[in-house]
Amino acid sequence: MVARHDQTTDPVLLEGLLQARRGTAFFARKLNELSDADLDGDSLLPGWTRRHVTAHIGYNARAIARLIEWAATGVETPMYASTSVRDHEINFGATLPPIALRHLFDHSAVHLNVEWRDLPAEAWHHKVKTAQGRIVPAEETVWMRTREVWVHAVDLDNGASFTDIPAPVLERLLKDITNAWHTRGTDTGLLIRVTGTDLTFGDTSAENPTLITGPLTAITQWATGRGTHEVRATSTTATAGTAADAATPASDADLPEVPPAPKWI
Repeated sequence: MVARHDQTTDPVLLEGLLQARRGTAFFARKLNELSDADLDGDSLLPGWTRRHVTAHIGYNARAIARLIEWAATGVETPMYASTSVRDHEINFGATLPPIALRHLFDHSAVHLNVEWRDLPAEAWHHKVKTAQGRIVPAEETVWMRTREVWVHAVDLDNGASFTDIPAPVLERLLKDITNAWHTRGTDTGLLIRVTGTDLTFGDTSAENPTLITGPLTAITQWATGRGTHEVRATSTTATAGTAADAATPASDADLPEVPPAPKWI
């Protein structure tokens, strides 16, 4: 008999599923606020209209559902046959009539949710491969989808902002991004501090780093390459041998321009 509730009882995974579902509902709300004509407008992503963003989110749900099918059956079903196939899919989806594009989002979201719901508890630990070639347990797909729906809801550019994204999602996203920078060595000389928290990322051993500070929403927005509002850059001088004890300039006149964040995807 098909389950009508999540088969997992893992509280951490259930919380993750809740955030993904809330993000999907938030994206749906922002999409539904757009008229059919609005879909032709630019998104926040260079070269992409709102149609492209919506198509991407729809096909992303289908791709992640393929990973869940893989975890359930053991039969390898990749997210995409290739990067070019993925890109072609999005470009094609962007040409669909508005009603078809909206149905793509709605139906793919329901399909993915059902795949998640019916996945046996033990299968969440089965390994699958992401489009980037990472081998991860199936439970990672929940986070993969969570960051897609929340961030791309902002990219629709019709009123959503990073302040709408739950703090736990922002914090995990920022950790993902800064870990990617560290792995590639692109955070050299860059120290990031989230004001009002103990969160510090980047090149903590640099003697004279550029210090980037701001609230969690603003820092995460900057880190994703989506603006510098409320973000502050400071040239520092080491005082106690590490950037953690760096001094700050006496006035705003000494502040450098906020640099672009390193690429993370």
